[in-house]
Amino acid sequence: MDDQHEPLMDHENQGNFIGFLEFEEDIEPIRSFGDFSREFYIESKKLWCLAAPAVFTSIAQYSLGSITQSFVGHVGTLELAAVSVEGSVIAGLSFGLLLGMGSALETLCGQAYGAGRLDMMGIYMQSAWVILITTALVLSLIYIFATPFLVLIGQNNNIAHEAGTFALYMIPQLFAFALNFPLVKFLQAQSKMMAMGIISVAALLLHTLFSWLFIMKLCWGLVGAALVLNGSWWFIVLAQLAYIFSGVCGRAWNGFSWKAFQNVWGFVRLSLASAVMLCLEVWYFMVLVLFAGYLKNPEVSVDGVTICMNIFVWAIMMAMGFNAATSVRVSNELGARHPQTAKFSVVVVVITSFMMGVFLALLLFATRNIWPKAFTNSDQVEKLIHGLTPLLCVSIVVNNVQPVLSGVAIGAGWQALVAYVNIGCYYIFGIPLGLILGYKLNFGVPGIWIGMLGGIVLQTLILGWMTYKTNWNQEASNAGDRVKQWGGGGKD
Repeated sequence: MDDQHEPLMDHENQGNFIGFLEFEEDIEPIRSFGDFSREFYIESKKLWCLAAPAVFTSIAQYSLGSITQSFVGHVGTLELAAVSVEGSVIAGLSFGLLLGMGSALETLCGQAYGAGRLDMMGIYMQSAWVILITTALVLSLIYIFATPFLVLIGQNNNIAHEAGTFALYMIPQLFAFALNFPLVKFLQAQSKMMAMGIISVAALLLHTLFSWLFIMKLCWGLVGAALVLNGSWWFIVLAQLAYIFSGVCGRAWNGFSWKAFQNVWGFVRLSLASAVMLCLEVWYFMVLVLFAGYLKNPEVSVDGVTICMNIFVWAIMMAMGFNAATSVRVSNELGARHPQTAKFSVVVVVITSFMMGVFLALLLFATRNIWPKAFTNSDQVEKLIHGLTPLLCVSIVVNNVQPVLSGVAIGAGWQALVAYVNIGCYYIFGIPLGLILGYKLNFGVPGIWIGMLGGIVLQTLILGWMTYKTNWNQEASNAGDRVKQWGGGGKD
């Protein structure tokens, strides 16, 4: 769309059904449902071009761990519980922190790209590498001392020992995370989603083949699982590096530069705000698996919850793809001083993601007697999963909207503010409610899940209200200031 459009509507027309959008010159005028449908279709095409490969990438990368758990689940319940606890607690803690710190790059690269300062993007990515690799070195201590850490927080001794051993094998994955997340944000900001999707799907296919070979055929157990999972993540990292170094990113990658060490402290501050925001979300779901380990028959509880969480996260990968697409669209448009286009993008993606969530939930509920058999041979685990399926379906619908609103926050640079929202909704409201229902009132795993879901619903409502009340013209101005502060300048 060009920048020469007339103002959307006068004050007299703002009372109609789309008056709240208040578009200005950066989007076509909308005065009727037909106009709304036209702009919805145009924006949907842009979003799906970004979201479709982002969805494939998200599903493929998340599925690496899920495929590993699926194969290990047929080895034994203790082995599955060990891999689940390591993935949810040890790797989950590191994943949340590094992903959160890497999301600072989503704001900076997205807005720099929108402002036409491609030369700064590679420098931003290198700064992120410096910070995330340093953080990974510190986090490796948690992997080394995983067994005593898990025992300290009350995990079953057998599960803690097996999970701690598996954590030592998985240290290479930690450093793959540190390199991968900046790579992903760097490519996303340039809308180079398809290359990431192809690489991730190739990694998933190879991962499935070698997981079957090493875990099932050669019976290497946890050692085989770790070997394949580490190898798959490093394949993704090296393939993305080769793609960037090949020259396809133009001015966005000009080689390594000492400028990456300039203003590192400022980058650290933004990274920490991003880390707190996303860590609080990732760890919130980790806590569900952790609390399940404190219930009677912990192996069955952990296995059932983990399998449900795998399906849950698989389902909301659709929303995570939209999260990435929304963040790119919002940051690009704000960087280009198109505030109302950014606003309309949010409207389109929330509607689309909600509809997809409803479809996925209905499909999952209809097949609730079929899909648990793919993960376990235990009748007890299957029974627990069947009882959790209705809660799982409701969670999918809610969480198909929540990541989209988080994407808006990242694209606009609101990480610090959303971190406070997450603390209140998740840790002051959701977790205490889940503990009361799960332990005090003896509802067990369903009670814990209901409490967690309550926190997510509250957070979604608050983020929706924040998005609705946002002054998008001011956000566009803030984006321009941020690009200048970090060494860029606006477009000529």
